[in-house]
Amino acid sequence: MSESFVAIGLVNPKSPTNVGGVLRAAGCYDAQAIYFSGNRYARAAKYHTDTKNVADNIPIKQVDDFISLKVAGRALVCVELVEGATPLPQFAHPDNALYIFGPEDGSLPQEIVDTADAVVYVPTTGCMNLAATVNVLLYDRMAKRSTGFDASQILTSRDINNRLTVG
Repeated sequence: MSESFVAIGLVNPKSPTNVGGVLRAAGCYDAQAIYFSGNRYARAAKYHTDTKNVADNIPIKQVDDFISLKVAGRALVCVELVEGATPLPQFAHPDNALYIFGPEDGSLPQEIVDTADAVVYVPTTGCMNLAATVNVLLYDRMAKRSTGFDASQILTSRDINNRLTVG
């Protein structure tokens, strides 16, 4: 598996709680950066919803223009319930990607969708919240790229109070 770069873009995220969930997902699935637009999260960041202090290791930066983050060799992938989008189970993730997610109370701007290298959606009945969608997308990416899993991941990832075994 080649080196990869994964970044998350959040268009004017609605709630600090969901951004906290996105931060946790980014830490769990090795994203390298998070970008957000709008002022709602910037005003609410003081509520410290980053329960795992992911922002200490993954930069989170406010931006005005996601299209300017599209650089050579990095795919811009929109994740939204959009007619004509590719269902996530059928999507082949690029090695280097910036995944852009819309707000829960709106949609992605058309100009971002028009610029995207791909537009995907998570097939559900109804819509998920932002943090859940980011988790599903990043898990799908990891699952499709993985060459295998082993028990060492359990030992390094579980909470200190979890000592369960199967057996």
